[in-house]
Amino acid sequence: MARVLTAAVFVPSPPLLVPELNGLAANETDELRSAALAAVSEIGDCTDWVVVGTGRAVERIAATASGTFRGYGADVRVGLGPDATGEADPELALPALIAGWLRGRAAPGVRAEVHVVPVDAGRDECTGLGQRLRAELDEGDKRRGLLVIADGAATLTAKAPGAFDARAEAVETDLAAALAAGDPSALAALDPDLCAGIVLDGRAAWQVLAGAFTTAPSAVKIVYRGAPYGVGYHVGTWRP
Repeated sequence: MARVLTAAVFVPSPPLLVPELNGLAANETDELRSAALAAVSEIGDCTDWVVVGTGRAVERIAATASGTFRGYGADVRVGLGPDATGEADPELALPALIAGWLRGRAAPGVRAEVHVVPVDAGRDECTGLGQRLRAELDEGDKRRGLLVIADGAATLTAKAPGAFDARAEAVETDLAAALAAGDPSALAALDPDLCAGIVLDGRAAWQVLAGAFTTAPSAVKIVYRGAPYGVGYHVGTWRP
């Protein structure tokens, strides 16, 4: 089997990545935005991205889709590929919007297919999807990249979207350690009930990443870790 997966890149999902949605506060997220764009540029020479994020229900969104951030405060339009057609969908899933925005700025020639996983998907469901996606990524002779769009806990401070939860810091520390160590088994071990309790909605996507790496990555690079607005964000790259 050809090993054509170039790298797996992980970035967060906040609309605040988009400067037009931040207004005067846009400079507060400059570091995060720059890190995310730098990370996805590492798979910018791929022909295709397989994108994984979380949402309310299972979705598979084709690279011909286009959308707009209008529902988040500004009519910033994005496409998932150079052949994206039709009206910009204001209901397009947030991971697809983020992927389209990053693609448009770092890799406009890439075609991105998005898989949305329910936030409450079971561990086995998530790792199983990761394994299937990895098999697809390693087929053929195209250079492909895996883009995981996932946040950490949203309960790290009193002003966080989920308010403060004393359990969140320890889980967030474990998540950061697993990503930095390239430890898929530690990601797979994240407890779904605990993660739901601390609003770590990216848990399902992190466990898809775990399933895509049945063995540890050969190289890991972490370019950002922080918690602006009380939400844990991580940006980095795992290479097969």
